[in-house]
Amino acid sequence: MGNFLEKSLWHMWVHPNGKETTGALDLGGASTQISFAVEEKNVGLNTSDIVKVSLYGYEYTLYTQSFQCYGRNEAEKRFLAILVQNYTTETTFANPCYPRNYKTAFTEAHVFGSLCTEDLRPESYDPNNSITFEGTGDPSLCREKVASLFNFSACHDQEACSFNGVYQPKVKGSFVAFAGFYYTASAFNLSGSFSLHTFNSSTWNFCSQNWGKLPLLLPRFDEEYARSYCFSAHYIYHLLVNGYKFTEKTWLQIHFKKEVGNSSIAWSLGYMLSLTNQIPAESPLIRLPIKPSAFMGTLAFFAAVALLCLTYLVYLCVSSRNQRRSQHALDNTLDSE
Repeated sequence: MGNFLEKSLWHMWVHPNGKETTGALDLGGASTQISFAVEEKNVGLNTSDIVKVSLYGYEYTLYTQSFQCYGRNEAEKRFLAILVQNYTTETTFANPCYPRNYKTAFTEAHVFGSLCTEDLRPESYDPNNSITFEGTGDPSLCREKVASLFNFSACHDQEACSFNGVYQPKVKGSFVAFAGFYYTASAFNLSGSFSLHTFNSSTWNFCSQNWGKLPLLLPRFDEEYARSYCFSAHYIYHLLVNGYKFTEKTWLQIHFKKEVGNSSIAWSLGYMLSLTNQIPAESPLIRLPIKPSAFMGTLAFFAAVALLCLTYLVYLCVSSRNQRRSQHALDNTLDSE
């Protein structure tokens, strides 16, 4: 995006003046991440999630946090586990996040076989047992139930906290939301920047549909994803708004994208940058054409030389004019005699 380097007047790569970095929001299958640059004076007392990163000879202070088991797939498994964990005999359960007229069955191993759901396993757990879920298409109840995946009360109303008691400074600047964030928004024909109201309206409209209409609404229909888009949308809402504390105003600074400058955005790019940051450098990664102090000294020197030259030219001009006047007065005297 051009925030790290730009070409100067001397055709040298330099740090762009006044440009801000862009935060990253990643939603994978098993985990989700948030990273953004912060000012050291605003970091606070908790620095365990603050990372110093050196890129192209410049140091950045980043807040970065990864939430394991909060990726879209694992979060949905935990959601299904919560729906059934309080029952012992039923084998069919209502799911407000699934579309109306949709029914599907999973084995208990699919729901409870993950490390993220093992603590929710019922005493009668049998990996081969079948569990059936029937969709009710209730967006209000879906949003209410999905909130139970997060422990918002653990923050005790602290501003510098996301959820589960995890420290987080106030979000700052623009963000790019990719991977699961982008694909969920794209299913609602949303991309780039859009308002929180637009996202909520699209979510409510989609979640209110019955299963038979979804093939007509989705740009690409796949049962595994189509049945879960409603859950994903409500999950993203709670994660970004109640978790990361994006407001209606700051939501507009989130850009839902798959690519930037025809380059795919993925964790592998950040991993590569992290590894290069660990390579010891014998000299700066980038050599600036001249130091600011040296530049100011050079500028002052040439300004002084230019001023002296201008003074000398003025002196020559005045001397030449006086000489011509003297010569003219002498000629007049000779003529009168």
